[in-house]
Amino acid sequence: MKEAKEQSKPRNFTESVDIIINIRDLDVNKPENRFNEEVTLPNGRGKDVKIGVIADGELIVQAKDAGLDTVINKQDLEEFGKDRKSAKKMANSVDFLIAQADMMPLVGRFLGPVLGPRGKMPKPVPASIKLDPLLERLQNTVKVGLKTQASIQVVVGSQNMSDEDIAETMFIKTTMGPVVRVI
Repeated sequence: MKEAKEQSKPRNFTESVDIIINIRDLDVNKPENRFNEEVTLPNGRGKDVKIGVIADGELIVQAKDAGLDTVINKQDLEEFGKDRKSAKKMANSVDFLIAQADMMPLVGRFLGPVLGPRGKMPKPVPASIKLDPLLERLQNTVKVGLKTQASIQVVVGSQNMSDEDIAETMFIKTTMGPVVRVI
């Protein structure tokens, strides 16, 4: 990690640190060889994750209290259904979406065609959930997937994080051997 940071040219922003894993002899044209999962990092990404909430009532209040920029109510959903351009802009502005479970049919109807292809369909949650723990977990979450190439590239931190905090994410082992932390 130290070498990667040293070889990087200075930028006007904090760069992300990615891990890249190339997989050999795997046919990604077969659907059973593809996946898309979410992984929680022990020390987060080192940058804020943008989260949006689609809800009514108490969940909207919690989302606004948490300071989320993207808070969508039932009326906003209908507007997004009429204005595809603003729906795409919203979808591109968030990393994760959470939706009140009873609003999922409306989400599918008005935003499904925009969110589905982007892999950003919201996680349904009950109206009675406490939002803060979920938001905290999502701040430390990354999407890991294998779709069109036999290679996985995922953010594991940012340039301003310590090498130790980033390395805490990575382990390696042989099939029957012990797990060893990458240093």
